[in-house]
Amino acid sequence: MSDNPGKLGVLISGSGTNLQAILDNCASGKLNAEVSVVISDKENAYGLERARNSGVETRHIPWRKKDKEGWESDAVRELKKYNVDLVCLAGFMRIVGTTLLEAFPGRILNIHPALLPSFPGLHGQKQAFDWGVKITGCTVHFVTPDLDMGPVIVQKAVRVLEDDTEDTLAARILEQEHIAYSEAINLVLSNRVQIAGRRVKILSAGDLSDHDPTE
Repeated sequence: MSDNPGKLGVLISGSGTNLQAILDNCASGKLNAEVSVVISDKENAYGLERARNSGVETRHIPWRKKDKEGWESDAVRELKKYNVDLVCLAGFMRIVGTTLLEAFPGRILNIHPALLPSFPGLHGQKQAFDWGVKITGCTVHFVTPDLDMGPVIVQKAVRVLEDDTEDTLAARILEQEHIAYSEAINLVLSNRVQIAGRRVKILSAGDLSDHDPTE
């Protein structure tokens, strides 16, 4: 990709704290990107307000329980209207289906509040806390048809302290999520990732001249 900022489309369902971190990092220049549109399946998602406060276009597409393909088709239409380079799930509480995956192959990212493949699905922080692990964290990965099983781009470890509660642990994981997501977005937009099976190789600047991002 050129030095021009990459265009992001962000899907949300809730308060949008990761969205806010992305918006802040775009504004500060830490992230070479701009959020072009934010789409929510919930009309009252506070993340929509965050986007509007930053001057970003927003769309509410009501979730259609028995028409997932139709919802995704509408979302794809909006994302393509804004020519987004990358789709970022930021607290989007739906499992992505074939329609979105085929429209943006290898261009959909998600962040999960645990060190995958441990504790996939809902409430990853609580799962880790209840299991009694000593280290947990967060994972940014490519989205695939299997829930939380896509190739890993970035992970950040968080130590579980003896006096932690589920809430204090979740708060510290969230701090690392805000760092990890923008780091992963920068890597993907700059074509510094190469997928080989389940492994994601991070390319150095010297490797880029010989790298075909379509491989």
